[in-house]
Amino acid sequence: MKKFHDAHPLRIFWLSGLLTIALAGFVLAKLGLPGLWIFVILVILEVTFSFDNAVINSKVLAKMSPIWQKIFLTVGIFIAVFVVRFLLPIVIVMVAAGLGFGSVVDLALNNPDKYGATLHEAAPMIDAFGGAFLIMIGISYFMDRRKDIHWLGAIEKKLSSAGRFENLKVLVMLAVAMILYVTVDPEYKTTVLTASILGTMLHMGLEVFSVMFESKQNDLKQQVGWAAFASFMYLEVLDASFSFDGVIGAFAITNSVILIIAGLGAGAIWVRSLTVYLLRAGTLAKYRYLEHGAHWAILALGIVMFVKLYHIEPPEWMTGSLGLVFVATAIVSSVIEKRRNHHVEDDYVGW
Repeated sequence: MKKFHDAHPLRIFWLSGLLTIALAGFVLAKLGLPGLWIFVILVILEVTFSFDNAVINSKVLAKMSPIWQKIFLTVGIFIAVFVVRFLLPIVIVMVAAGLGFGSVVDLALNNPDKYGATLHEAAPMIDAFGGAFLIMIGISYFMDRRKDIHWLGAIEKKLSSAGRFENLKVLVMLAVAMILYVTVDPEYKTTVLTASILGTMLHMGLEVFSVMFESKQNDLKQQVGWAAFASFMYLEVLDASFSFDGVIGAFAITNSVILIIAGLGAGAIWVRSLTVYLLRAGTLAKYRYLEHGAHWAILALGIVMFVKLYHIEPPEWMTGSLGLVFVATAIVSSVIEKRRNHHVEDDYVGW
């Protein structure tokens, strides 16, 4: 009964709702109804983009101790809203434009058009880095020889079998980085190559860091200490990778930094609550292919980020919907599979 109570939506989402209402009231007072409408669009955009992120988060979070789960929901929210969606774009603009921190903050608050344009100029670096990191997540999941549940049968079986070659995924990503280098616009060649290799290295580093400390906690049911910290950092980097596209896409809707921080920040809070709900409701256990769908969605988003390097800009609604389509299809497939298994069991009992 307690487990059901802990998983009740009102218990989990009340804080997200309260903070969203408070932010909406602030936006309404400052920018009126037009600003409120854009705020709502940005919240929906962020949740849509990051739904599959919440699925992956819930799996990683399940391994962490209750204390670290609370850190993810408190300190993690501060990092997601303030650091990732405000400070990180400022740092990117600093690197891209060669300006100081104060100058970029002044640009963001007083000249949002130029700030947005500069951030767009840095898009190749962002897309190469984020795309490489997300694709590494996807292929690391599917290229696992220990994986015995396959949603897209033939494809996933072959990828799983390929996992016996330890260095194959690194070879694939280095080959992709070289292909990008020789095919993108000349002025972006070095930037894209460096960013894509750094995205690959970051994922490998976090993976090594996590495994190194997990090996010392084999007898523990939940991660604590450095192992939990490694998982926490993995979740924050994953959130940042998803937010890159959202932040740049948000500037296509509005140049108001206040609106972007408020809208994407509220969306990020909803994603955190959704992560907790998926964890406490045992959603991954109920839908056996849900995790597969989320990782295919992550792969798709990574590929979309690479495609943008060639000046192909899919609409934001299409990019966001891509993840929802994979996740929804995986849920439907899980339900069908579960019913089929029940029918087989009933037939066996009847026989």
